[in-house]
Amino acid sequence: MATQAFEEIVEDFEFLEDWEDRYRHVIELGKAMAPLDDALKVPATKVDGCASQVWLHITPKDGKFHFDGDSDALIVRGLIAVLRALYNDVPMQDVARIDAQAELGRLGLQDHLSAQRSNGVKAMIQRIRETAAA
Repeated sequence: MATQAFEEIVEDFEFLEDWEDRYRHVIELGKAMAPLDDALKVPATKVDGCASQVWLHITPKDGKFHFDGDSDALIVRGLIAVLRALYNDVPMQDVARIDAQAELGRLGLQDHLSAQRSNGVKAMIQRIRETAAA
């Protein structure tokens, strides 16, 4: 049920055999994202449960889920980019059907992130799911 954008990341990861290259690729995905406007970095958009500062600004468009985000940590910014590829442009009613852990498992991320980073990803996914359900 993954989006084409996420499938492209999966294909990139299959091509990159070394985890360090994959890690760098995630960071590059984050660097390629437009920064979140400082005016949107407010308590309402801040995600609790992350080791670093994380903001998700969720704005559904035409019945489809959409969000932008930012972080003060490069790898987390990259993880936000991965989650954007997974969730952006998905119909709102389908967001809850995405098994994010399984999809991210296809990238092998769970084996290479610290416990704090993994908890942060879970917190971001929870925010996404709760907002889509509201």
